[in-house]
Amino acid sequence: MIVGDAARRVLRELGLTEYETETYLALLQGGMLTASEVSEQSNVPYSKIYETLNALEKKGWIEAEHGRPSKYFPKSPIEALAMTKLQFEEKLGNWEKTIATELQPLFEKREIREKPDIWILRGELNVLAKLQEMVSTVKNEIMIAAPLFAKPFSSVFANFLKGLREKNIRVLFMAAGTEKDWDVAELSYIADVRVRSSMFGGGVICDGKEALLMLGEDKPSLVIWSNHVGLVKFARDYFQYLWDSSKKISVAQKRQ
Repeated sequence: MIVGDAARRVLRELGLTEYETETYLALLQGGMLTASEVSEQSNVPYSKIYETLNALEKKGWIEAEHGRPSKYFPKSPIEALAMTKLQFEEKLGNWEKTIATELQPLFEKREIREKPDIWILRGELNVLAKLQEMVSTVKNEIMIAAPLFAKPFSSVFANFLKGLREKNIRVLFMAAGTEKDWDVAELSYIADVRVRSSMFGGGVICDGKEALLMLGEDKPSLVIWSNHVGLVKFARDYFQYLWDSSKKISVAQKRQ
């Protein structure tokens, strides 16, 4: 079976070098092979084959049966992918910790954002990435106004917000529609929840310093992020006005 360019590209994107990719594919097609056999079938130079095989074993893509000579065989691609995912998630956690504890304080200390910004965000992934950044840096209070078109992302909101209550961060979640439109029971564990019949657009406000605003009725026609003092204050005041006139969710309703 001929392996196409798409499969090779995926392996490279997962972190395998060109030699490692060709070596793994040779083992997939040849089964258990010696180093010299792998070199011959993969066209990887013999001078590089042991280095390549050791790297693949360390990354969790192959296993070795040591002897004279040693033989190598591939792990299941699904199993190897799961191992790579775990390794990447561990690295990502370390990266996030380093960035949050070492780089972000430098950014805030130097007051790089002393000039207010207004950005127009395009694309769902860009919006979600910005939301995650805002939630990860909030220190005291987060206000969320969720229109009905944001309902498909309620589970994403919940994942973003978990843990904030443990940090004594005040979380206000105001949803358009009724209690039946949202998973009020789940949201009430992480936020004070209120509902109102409708709202034009929605948004997220963090610490009264930055706001992400979504304008539109059936779908977001415009998404804006800003740390402009006047704009954020207006958004916060308007949120508070809507919040005060929204329906409170009772404890009994939360449990239903």
